[in-house]
Amino acid sequence: MAQHQLDSLDKKILQLIADDARVPFLEVARACNVSGAAIHQRIQKLNNLGVLKGSQFIIDPEKIGYETCAYIGLFLKDPESFDKVVEELKKIPEVVECHYTTGGYDMFIKIYAKNNHHLLNIIHDKLQPLGLSRSETIVAFNAVINRQLPILDDVSE
Repeated sequence: MAQHQLDSLDKKILQLIADDARVPFLEVARACNVSGAAIHQRIQKLNNLGVLKGSQFIIDPEKIGYETCAYIGLFLKDPESFDKVVEELKKIPEVVECHYTTGGYDMFIKIYAKNNHHLLNIIHDKLQPLGLSRSETIVAFNAVINRQLPILDDVSE
């Protein structure tokens, strides 16, 4: 993957907008000591480079009735069926992340369920038919750290 060189203005903008994507461009401009147009152009450049991937409102799953968060390691019967399984996982709304990983799992997913019974139904009715040989489920009790990757000055290795 391509890494983009960010200058100090880019980094300052990213630091300011990372916690609140709704911060007005003029407020960012004042903090950076540049014009609002310059901020707009930089944000557009960062979007075009793929450094920024849009902005979104974050919905708290618990507030809309999804009390169970689980991480599930998937073992496929046929590891060559990755692409087919991913396409089917995209159709399951409770699946919010899917990763190819090293280690024992073929894939690792994150899902939200209304409760443990709903979690069991998702695993049995939606995941098992995808061609799993087995799965391993880890239920998360509480996320104690949930943040964006900070924008740091380059650190020598």
